[in-house]
Amino acid sequence: MTDSRDKAPKNRSAEWFGLMDKDGFNHRSWMKNQGLPNHLFDGRPVIGICNTWSELTPCNAHFRILAERVKRGVYEAGGFPLEFPVMSLGETLMRPTTMMFRNLVSMDVEESIRANPLDGVILLVGCDKTTPALLMGAGSCDLPTLAISGGPMLNGRFRDQQIGSGTHVWKFDAMVKAGEMSLQDFMDAESCMSRSVGHCMTMGTASTMASMVEALGMGLPSNAAIPAADSRRNALAHMAGRRIVEMVREDLRMSKVLTRQAFENAVRTNGAIGGSTNAVIHLLAIAGRMGVEFTLEDWDRLGVEVPCLVNLMPSGEFLMEDFYYAGGLPAVLRELGEGGLLHKDALTVNGQTMWDNVAAAETWNREVIFPLAEPFKPQGGVAVLRGNLAPGGAILKPSAATPALMQHRGRAVVFEDIDDYKARVDAPDLDIDETCVMVLKNCGPKGYPGMAEVGNMALPQKILKQGITDMVRISDARMSGTAYGTVALHTAPEAAAGGPLALVQNGDMIELDVKGRRLHLDVSDSELAKRRAAWKATAPVNERGYAKLYQDHVMQADEGCDLDFLVGASGAPVPRESH
Repeated sequence: MTDSRDKAPKNRSAEWFGLMDKDGFNHRSWMKNQGLPNHLFDGRPVIGICNTWSELTPCNAHFRILAERVKRGVYEAGGFPLEFPVMSLGETLMRPTTMMFRNLVSMDVEESIRANPLDGVILLVGCDKTTPALLMGAGSCDLPTLAISGGPMLNGRFRDQQIGSGTHVWKFDAMVKAGEMSLQDFMDAESCMSRSVGHCMTMGTASTMASMVEALGMGLPSNAAIPAADSRRNALAHMAGRRIVEMVREDLRMSKVLTRQAFENAVRTNGAIGGSTNAVIHLLAIAGRMGVEFTLEDWDRLGVEVPCLVNLMPSGEFLMEDFYYAGGLPAVLRELGEGGLLHKDALTVNGQTMWDNVAAAETWNREVIFPLAEPFKPQGGVAVLRGNLAPGGAILKPSAATPALMQHRGRAVVFEDIDDYKARVDAPDLDIDETCVMVLKNCGPKGYPGMAEVGNMALPQKILKQGITDMVRISDARMSGTAYGTVALHTAPEAAAGGPLALVQNGDMIELDVKGRRLHLDVSDSELAKRRAAWKATAPVNERGYAKLYQDHVMQADEGCDLDFLVGASGAPVPRESH
């Protein structure tokens, strides 16, 4: 080992491991208690493997295996891999919602990277919020970074039919309430849905965000759809380990990949795959961390012309395993590129342009991936609605909605919060019919708190028994990416922040016009002014810890729900001083 005290370090990690003094002695010596030999401290790139493995996050429970595959690749390429944990977000178990903790994990990731001797980072992401949380945190450090998704589960199978995670939970639950399915059959289906490692195999939020990783250029080609149980997922992780070492040597940082073009590609891709509405909030937040100008209007402007090409649940009939065999996301990106809907020269983490990666992609099953000229559904993008009920905007997913309800006027049936909804929705005397508009308040970022996925309110039992499967629903909440229906979400400002949603009363008439991008409360301005004068904010739910920090600083849905003090490009990725 040579004396490096008078030299500018080639890699950031050399400030820890390359010094021939007491600090260098200490750093190397402590690391050697793990049986690490001298040559690993010779100035080679140190690669952090940011792992969200947890047995409490079933989607990510196989990440120990993926991490070992990454290490093989890093070692092969002459790097030094060091795995570190961050808080894991399991959508399936955590309460009140993982969205409340997305920003906390981003802080965990940022400070873990910033404080440690890392030259490049691999992000192991899978369950819904782990993907945006890790991209946000790493983006605030701006080192060479590559994301690997854990991959979807194998297709669910219940007797003679394919079943999709999440999507069939809502469907089967409604069938039980309507008397169309026995409780025993419902329980039997439980073990048939989640039958392998991996995240939801519908085009829910996890699959959508895995697709966003690839569309943004932050993952290797085919990252989105290779099933978690497929050996090719492990091979992808191995190759990612090799590639991240090269990225460090090329100084290919996140800011060179996550450009305005990358976000535009991601928005159009989300439309083409019929992706989750949650992607709206997450991409706004990631762009905010990168200092990229990107707004809710961009979602509407860029997505309105994009048809849905992918026939996957909840918008269609197939699942992610089928999507991979049909050609996966590269095939979709090629369709967009040939139709002039892709920035072909956007840089990706493998050092190639987006078009270099997908120009030769082929589609093997046109029942799953439709051509742009003959799409699966004419509109796949997210519709951004505005009006006196949502001055900051609300969103709706046309590909998951009922066409006949996309222009509708109905009487409001109001639930003041989620507890009020649960207490009254199935009451026999609830004054509601299928023409009504269900309104749910106080379920936004501050109100729940955390903006839980309760916006796709289950219909009242007495409505379901009439054979009705969809009604217009409006809230300041989110909904699962596996859900479906004519649901206006993310209404901003939220009710708990004094938005107009807080002023809606039973019997008010509400107009939804998706084509006209309008969400209107048919109440006079003078009456709304009276109601506003009488409105009182509810007391904060939490008065301590992270929950208080979150409620005090969380931004609204149209701004990405990040904490206000975390927004903006961070500049220099890390301090260079030794202690």
